[in-house]
Amino acid sequence: MHMNKKNFRVGLGVAGGIAAYKAVEVLRLLQKSGCEVRVAMTKHATEFIQPLTFRALTESYVLVDDYAPENPDPIAHINFSQTIDLLLIVPATANIIAKFAGGIADDFLSSTFLASTAPVLIAPAMNTTMWENPATRRNIKQLKKDGVYFVKPIAGELACKTVGTGKLEDVENIVAQALRLLNSRFQIPNSKSENNDLNNLQSEKILLTVGGTREAIDPVRFISNHSSGKMGFAIAEAAQTRGASVTVVAGVTSVKPPENVKVIRAISAEEMYQAVMKELPNATVFIGAAAVSDYRPRNIADTKIKKTNQDFLTLELKKTPDILLNVSTNRHEKLLVIGFAAETNNVAGYAKSKMEKKNLDLVVANDITKKGAGFNTDTNIATILIKNSRKKIELPLMSKRAMADKILDEIMKLRKIN
Repeated sequence: MHMNKKNFRVGLGVAGGIAAYKAVEVLRLLQKSGCEVRVAMTKHATEFIQPLTFRALTESYVLVDDYAPENPDPIAHINFSQTIDLLLIVPATANIIAKFAGGIADDFLSSTFLASTAPVLIAPAMNTTMWENPATRRNIKQLKKDGVYFVKPIAGELACKTVGTGKLEDVENIVAQALRLLNSRFQIPNSKSENNDLNNLQSEKILLTVGGTREAIDPVRFISNHSSGKMGFAIAEAAQTRGASVTVVAGVTSVKPPENVKVIRAISAEEMYQAVMKELPNATVFIGAAAVSDYRPRNIADTKIKKTNQDFLTLELKKTPDILLNVSTNRHEKLLVIGFAAETNNVAGYAKSKMEKKNLDLVVANDITKKGAGFNTDTNIATILIKNSRKKIELPLMSKRAMADKILDEIMKLRKIN
């Protein structure tokens, strides 16, 4: 992990929960990864583990109280908060999460949260009932809206013998997420990405459609497709890792959305169209990665259609709104419009035609019949076509997450032209 241009400075905040001892392991792993770590604790945290432990490992004063007589810095919450690249809270109790969400600053750690301009990553650990309490859910939702990142707790047996969600995520995963967040905000030499500045999307507001749509035939039946949402969510994760503000309008998906991304659910093509057009004025990049149904039943039966003696059932279909065309037609200045073309034959031809007809800036085309490409796979193979360019960028078999970065690289090249 010593690929960093600089040693990252991490402020490790430890709150008063039984998982406080795991913060020591997080500290050691961060140090082994080349990070310089300073530790701040709540008073209750010191009842679980002594500040001396952290002081011995960091060779630095451990901050608990700004006004403690032995504290060498009387305005430490300001100086501490301004000199870190990341504020990482391990473990975060329901109480400290509530304080952060409410802007309460009645101790060193909560004051530091308010004073810090660094990104914040919170790893909660608490009893299942406390985790699921509406107040905790509300506080987490607010903090996510404020731009705070979370490492979700996992399911398992808790210290209170309860079995359920609330257990601190494995320390290795916490550190991995912390490093990923840090690496996304600083330039990393020797990066394999064509674009070394991994924070290059910070000024972009990306609106992305993901997954498939369902068009109702009657209350129990529908027309749909095989889209899983994997490619779209991979782009969402890659974009937010690079600092973009990401809003996803998601249809039906078989995978979970990434953490810390705003998701609006829209099941039918009409619902997706309405959601996209409402969000579009705020976007700087639109990426249509969803597999939207082109047609829907003209009439939806109010009750379940019963089997009859007839061997055939005729459905009359009508066109759904063309989201990509409407976005392109209603584009505002500086909006980039990116389309996907999932085809089974003449892939490049159909993709080029789509780009021209809908006036798209870039199209990602893939042959869904190829092994390792298409719906429900973790990998993809694609060709990128760019407006006013004869050049085709061939992307060989790779993970959808790796492909997401390649697509974003090309979008950033377009941004520089525009």
